[in-house]
Amino acid sequence: LILLSPPPPRRPMAVAAAPDSARSSIKVGSGDQDPAMFQDPNWQALKLKTTRYFIPWDALKRTNTYEKDRAITYVTAARAAGVNVLLHVSTDNFALKKAKLPSLAAYTAEVKKMVATFRPLGVKEWGVWNEANHASQPTYKDPKRAAQFFRAMYTAVGSKDKIVALDVLDQGGVEKYQQRFYAALTPTYRKRAKIVGIHNYGDVNRNRTKFTASIIKTSRKYNKTSKFWFTETGGLVEFGKSFKCSYPRAASRVKNVFSLAKKYKSQGVEQVLLYNWFGEGCGKGRFDAGIVGPDGQTRATCRELVKLRPGYSR
Repeated sequence: LILLSPPPPRRPMAVAAAPDSARSSIKVGSGDQDPAMFQDPNWQALKLKTTRYFIPWDALKRTNTYEKDRAITYVTAARAAGVNVLLHVSTDNFALKKAKLPSLAAYTAEVKKMVATFRPLGVKEWGVWNEANHASQPTYKDPKRAAQFFRAMYTAVGSKDKIVALDVLDQGGVEKYQQRFYAALTPTYRKRAKIVGIHNYGDVNRNRTKFTASIIKTSRKYNKTSKFWFTETGGLVEFGKSFKCSYPRAASRVKNVFSLAKKYKSQGVEQVLLYNWFGEGCGKGRFDAGIVGPDGQTRATCRELVKLRPGYSR
């Protein structure tokens, strides 16, 4: 298995407990690809009980077992920490518009292997395809195939576990993608598509509600009982030219995550998964929405989360 070194020990920040009656029922968790998160004192102080891990769709068929071992290490560490894992199927190539779309038969075979491998390790939450409408994913031009993948996942998993049927980024054209996804489902499977994942970095970091609102509205046209998980969201520390490095801005924007969740709770928002725990560090122009630094150093976002966390469920 892949064993990763934990960050250096740090004194955890105190999190004040809130009375149960004062807490929102919205669950809060954090996603990351590094199991060292579970050993970070700042993470432990927050007492989070849910996380998300994305795995290449073909991880279990590869001769090189690196991705499989890495996922098993993460899920095992999460279970030891008493944390539920949303295991989210994703691309095998994040280069824009380069990944090859798996056939339905290939996807079905791999999902069956994943269920057989990870369910015994405690996984009970599954994502059909990560950020299906983004150009880094081979599903971005084929919502019909994404719908077929949902049916395959449902068949493999059954009705007892939870499935994120559709997972989308808040970008232009998302409503059309959703419409084509639902059009490819029978009425029965529309009812079974109970959970929709939303990546709303745009709304959160640009102080909008536009796409979060429209994604929820569109899904509820097809399934009035749809529930929504913010499967990937957070305050951007740095991202390309659009978001220059700023720790205070990221901390401010993470408050928007919770404002949006509360605003749309009555319309089905159930869960928030902040991504990611360990940032990459500023000055690289790359994606960084880390709650702490690459070495576990506390950031302003973490201090803000300490204030916000007590008002929500685990």
